[in-house]
Amino acid sequence: MTIGEFYELEILREVDFGMYLKSDLGDVLLPIKYVPDGYKVGDFIRVFLHRDSEDRLLATTLEPFGKLNDFVALQVKDKAPHGAFMDWGLEKDLFVPIKEQPRRYEIGDIQVVRICLDHKTDRLLGVGKLNVFLDKDTSQLNEGDPVDILVFDESDLGYQSVVNQRYSGLLYKNELFQPVRVGDELKGYISKVREDGKLDLRLNKVGVEAIDENTKRLIEALEKNGGELPLHDKSSPEEIQRELKMSKKAFKKALGGLYKSKKVELLESGIKLIH
Repeated sequence: MTIGEFYELEILREVDFGMYLKSDLGDVLLPIKYVPDGYKVGDFIRVFLHRDSEDRLLATTLEPFGKLNDFVALQVKDKAPHGAFMDWGLEKDLFVPIKEQPRRYEIGDIQVVRICLDHKTDRLLGVGKLNVFLDKDTSQLNEGDPVDILVFDESDLGYQSVVNQRYSGLLYKNELFQPVRVGDELKGYISKVREDGKLDLRLNKVGVEAIDENTKRLIEALEKNGGELPLHDKSSPEEIQRELKMSKKAFKKALGGLYKSKKVELLESGIKLIH
């Protein structure tokens, strides 16, 4: 048992200022303000273990934005000469020491950190230098696999991301057709597994599956717009991206498939869905 995790603990006794819970770390206080109505001695209650501002071991029924070893996007609430304080859903903010920041954090920033346990002090802290935690063994992954993406850094090339809370991946800017920023949690796909263990990512499927997905998106846009769209093969890439969130190449493939199957009619003003 360790702090930074959720546990189902038994209520041992009730006092004026809360309830004491049984744990492997000793009796833990659940302050009265976190005790839900209806609980009594002998009941089990789900709590999160942490330390308060005076380093006392406490339980809470509040839900922090992450638990031990999670990668999470948090906002900088305050800063001091020795580090920054992140809002993570508990009264005591998560501290990120300056030495663990890849760059100086500023108040209001959204930054991705890993929630870690300092074994010297038994305190939870945030670490913003993420690469050391990311697994380079991607041998179990394949091109086309769906993945969860958490964007943590931006470069001229693209957006570096945590993949499935475990691996490192990159979203290339020239393949994106929607705004992306640090802290975004996205659904995507692996487009390439590189020899160095890093992953190339896409937000849209590739190959035949991508055509099917784009075709579905085009039909849905037509239906939402009364069966017609002011788009055609001479529309600009910017217009298509704005309306459909896809590239012009993907749009033309989807449109061609719908036209061949006689599901759309090509007009001078755009395209029309045939019912």
